[in-house]
Amino acid sequence: MKLVVVESPAKAKTINKYLGSDYEVLASYGHVRDLPPKDGSVRPDEDFAMSWEVDDRSVKRVKDIAKAAKKADAILLATDPDREGEAISWHVQSLLEESGAIGDKDVSRVVFHEITRKAIQEAVAHPRKVNNELVEAYLARRALDYLVGFKLSPVLWRKLPGSRSAGRVQSVALRLVCQ
Repeated sequence: MKLVVVESPAKAKTINKYLGSDYEVLASYGHVRDLPPKDGSVRPDEDFAMSWEVDDRSVKRVKDIAKAAKKADAILLATDPDREGEAISWHVQSLLEESGAIGDKDVSRVVFHEITRKAIQEAVAHPRKVNNELVEAYLARRALDYLVGFKLSPVLWRKLPGSRSAGRVQSVALRLVCQ
């Protein structure tokens, strides 16, 4: 049996029908861990080390995924095909490694852009590893959100009534850092 991890429970049901009984499809319900809001979760003086925690809503889901991973022959991470989806796959894989649920099993990333039988089967036939460049982009964005957006947003709320947040500075700031 192969374990497939997707983000959405609705996708899990549909994908399970397309893949059949040799697969178990479970949903992560989106992100499984995040940076705690307390100071020190991102440490610039330590090469931007980050401290992650599994949020309360995800504890049971992570346990269920780890339990299924221990029984599986292989693990396919099939979260959304964007930077956030790549990050969720990376987080799931990291948590499974930390829990000892992976061992020497093959862990692959599969990506599809539509929920059709053909697209799912094509993706499963062409797995790859987690894209570390997308994960690094996500980590840089999260660090900037935490270090800049979390501190600047309350100032904006006081000075500019109706403003939402400064958390979305990450893409522009990331581009400036890269240049």
